[in-house]
Order: sequence, then C-alpha cells, then structure tokens
Amino acid sequence: MEDTRIILSGLWVALMLTYLLGDVLRIFAGDFNAGEIDGQEASEWMWLLASIVMLIPIAMVVLSLTVGYPAIRWISIVAAGFLVVFNIAGLPYPSAYDNLLIAVGFVINGVTIWYAWTWV
Repeated sequence: MEDTRIILSGLWVALMLTYLLGDVLRIFAGDFNAGEIDGQEASEWMWLLASIVMLIPIAMVVLSLTVGYPAIRWISIVAAGFLVVFNIAGLPYPSAYDNLLIAVGFVINGVTIWYAWTWV
C-alpha cells in the first residue's frame, strides 16, 4: 500500500513538472502575452482559477501521502479525470510542444487513474 502512495505522489510531481515545463517553454518561445489568457486581458478571477488548477497536482502530492485509503483512491481518480477534461477543453494548443506536453500529461493522468483504480 505504501508503494502505491509513493508512486501516486511521484506521478503528481511528474505532472506538475510537465505543466511547468510547458509554461517555461511558452515564455522562452515568445508564445505568450503578459497579462493575457487566450488572447484576452486576464481578470483577477481568471488568475485565481489558473492558480487553483495549478495547485491541484501540488496538493495531490501531499494528499497521496497523508489521506487514508480508500478516500485517496477516489480523490486521485477524480482529480486526474478533472485535469484530463480541463486540458481537453483547451485543445488544440497553438504550438507542437504544447500539444506534446498535454499528451504527456494525458498519459501521466491515465497512469495515475490506473494505479488508483487497481489499488487493492
């Protein structure tokens, strides 16, 4: 059981780093406009929503190690499923690297769901 907790926690770290890599590449590639999200000026609530979404993998690292079974099993499945749906809503992304990293994120989320689902 502890192995599964560590694996899930590691998967959440990998997902978070994949998302952050996309953000860093977007900055260096010049594919962003400061203060904008999807080509429109971002409001305070948009930044709040973005921070909440990006906090999900970070919170899941801690929760994977601390929340009891079977609750963490279902929390992991729901969180990973939500992030898949959230990212599907934004497809396709303008750059090939963005689409590649989103696909990697789908794989990581799929593995997360599989580990949580098969956790016995």
